Amino acid sequence: MARILIVDDSPSQLLGIQRIVEKLGHQTLTAEDGAAGVEVAKAELPDLILMDVVMPNLNGFQATRTLGREATTRDIPVVLVTTKDQDTDRMWGMRQGARAYLTKPFSETELSEVINRLLGEREVAAPAEPGEPTDGTA
Repeated sequence: MARILIVDDSPSQLLGIQRIVEKLGHQTLTAEDGAAGVEVAKAELPDLILMDVVMPNLNGFQATRTLGREATTRDIPVVLVTTKDQDTDRMWGMRQGARAYLTKPFSETELSEVINRLLGEREVAAPAEPGEPTDGTA
């Protein structure tokens, strides 16, 4: 079970995404705007962040860039989840450090695939604990 931070200023969107993530068996943390999302991420160090783009105080692009500059949060994968579906928005989001870009509305399957892919990549990239074999043997 992973801990996933959901950042969205729309209560209905936040709740909808939260229900899907919890149905997938993950624990959720929430924040209502980009600035709060950055603070929660720094305090809680989630395994993954699902970030809306259009939000007050600090938009999702700015929050993603901020997280990428912080030593404690730079390796947390961020998925931008937004209604902004232009290629320029997608490219800009990836340049800010997002690992994936999901356009609303999306299906539960699409969200699940993105979450599973990024969590799987994170597990592969994580260094072995001291004394743990690195060649896959037990």
